[in-house]
Amino acid sequence: MTEIVGVRFQNTGKVYYFSPNGLQLPMGTKVVVETARGLECGTVSIPNRRIESESVVAPLKNVVRIMSPEDHRQVEQNAQKEKRAFSVCEQKIAQRGLKMKLVDVSCTFDNSKLLFYFTADQRVDFRELVKDLASVFRMRIELRQIGVRDEAKMFGGLGVCGREFCCRGYLSDFQPVSIKMAKEQGLSLNPTKISGTCGRLMCCLKHEQAMYEELQKCTPRIGSIVRTPQGRGQVEDANLITGKLRIRPDGEDAVPYMIDRSEVEVLREGRTRVSREEKELRRLEDK
Repeated sequence: MTEIVGVRFQNTGKVYYFSPNGLQLPMGTKVVVETARGLECGTVSIPNRRIESESVVAPLKNVVRIMSPEDHRQVEQNAQKEKRAFSVCEQKIAQRGLKMKLVDVSCTFDNSKLLFYFTADQRVDFRELVKDLASVFRMRIELRQIGVRDEAKMFGGLGVCGREFCCRGYLSDFQPVSIKMAKEQGLSLNPTKISGTCGRLMCCLKHEQAMYEELQKCTPRIGSIVRTPQGRGQVEDANLITGKLRIRPDGEDAVPYMIDRSEVEVLREGRTRVSREEKELRRLEDK
């Protein structure tokens, strides 16, 4: 077993494990930790805990210390530098006529590097921009292109449900979401109804997918040939939640009827067809 503490560097960012280095750190403690890019400040989200050594990527970096008043002042100074850097970078982008949108600026805790996050539709040659920024701030400059989902997470906002974005509120990592999920959950394939503010498929499609997958295992597909107490027929519609099926019996003048899935026997499974509309919506998936 290995003793660890979990530290976040952003409110909803990923949790990283560190060695507590002999310190007892309750949740919410502000700490300075050793990372691959130098010293960084973060917040303890998992207090001292012993976990299986196999769950840890060795060697663990150490918690250097609990943040002091001087450390807090350093963070405030970095925040002021980030605001100035954002304004300067926007001016330089406009002067260079670069087709990119600046999203955020982050200054490392030890004040050794500025990181600029931006979005762009195409590849951007920002080498001259880096030189401009380095001449102004006299420190290492790094530009990182991010996706629209990352941008939404940084800015935050309210979804169509009226709640805070899932990615901003509690999701530490983005989960893969596919148009297949929307189809299996019986949702409209209208892009405006299943895409979030970021323009990609809504993250909440992932939340109930596991339950829908379980219900699908015991529910005949549309188009399946089944046997019911009323005779042989074909499934015209299926409601995964209620378990009700609409069956069209064999025969030209037959009238469809409703029946529970527990009362049918599948003779031949229906095939899943991919419509042209579904193919066009693949662009909403975040690869």
